[in-house]
Amino acid sequence: MATENIIMTIVKKGGERQEAHEKIRVLSHEAPHQVKQLGLENDLIGRVRADPYFDPIKGELDALLDPRSFIGRAPEQVDKFLADWVRPALADAELQAALGKASKAELNV
Repeated sequence: MATENIIMTIVKKGGERQEAHEKIRVLSHEAPHQVKQLGLENDLIGRVRADPYFDPIKGELDALLDPRSFIGRAPEQVDKFLADWVRPALADAELQAALGKASKAELNV
């Protein structure tokens, strides 16, 4: 998803979509070699930052890679689920009684 954001942004700045895609494709094939063959960290973003092709958007990379831009409505959906389902279930007297009698369980897989 992050690479798609990079491609779209470089295209908005006048880049050719196919060329941007090919640049990302090559870099994203080089980066796993670092991980799988050399035991190093994934350096894809470092490779993007080092490639002059991406100079027009380098100032925007941090914003493009912000994890919050990839979660959509998940926080609101979790809050709604907790409010609509979990809290009412936990407030149920029968459930409270059952939880009061519960003991610790251990599961090994």
